[in-house]
Amino acid sequence: MEHKITIQKIEHINHNVIHLITDKPEGYTFTPGQATEVAINSEEWRDEKRPFTFTSLPEESNLEFVIKIYPSHDGVTKQLDTLEVGDTLIIGDAWGAINYKGEGSFIAGGAGITPFIAILKDLKTKNELNGNKLFFANDKERDIIYKDQLKNWLGDDFHVMLSQEDHPNFAHGYLDENFLKTHNLDTSKPVYLCGPPAMMEALEEKLSDLGLPQELLVTEAEE
Repeated sequence: MEHKITIQKIEHINHNVIHLITDKPEGYTFTPGQATEVAINSEEWRDEKRPFTFTSLPEESNLEFVIKIYPSHDGVTKQLDTLEVGDTLIIGDAWGAINYKGEGSFIAGGAGITPFIAILKDLKTKNELNGNKLFFANDKERDIIYKDQLKNWLGDDFHVMLSQEDHPNFAHGYLDENFLKTHNLDTSKPVYLCGPPAMMEALEEKLSDLGLPQELLVTEAEE
């Protein structure tokens, strides 16, 4: 089922990520971690649907999305960056495989953090964040989405790896077995994984090598 939603606020939260706040259709439901297909409500772009994750909570009165913009591609995200308050979008029903199944470790690459934002926000609201870890791979410090909020929520359980920058506050390189083991990844608890396909494939193999049972791996590729 399609729903029209109106943009109420749009802001940049870093150099290539926007935060959209819209109204919410009456009776619209989703669970933290789910996504929907979004299209711009214009003749040219109405049929160009793209999946984006809700970063708001189900009980909130608005819908929120955190969306990475790709200016070099003349596509939907570049167009989204040109929209203004009052413009309308079209969304479908909620879907998605990332559902919270208990305390564990979250591993995200770049925009793959978005399904985890709502889950972690929900756990924070319920006072149930303790014991969860986040491993977050990015190119550079400026690319870290929700850096301050995530650090505030997770404290010493927030582990960042930067592949293209030496930074005094963060590790440098790629997420690998050693980094995960050094920071006490617990393979007896669920591991939630979302990121670019190449990263997902490499990490699924590494997690298996570390002894994570397949049934404890919860995945969804970043689109």
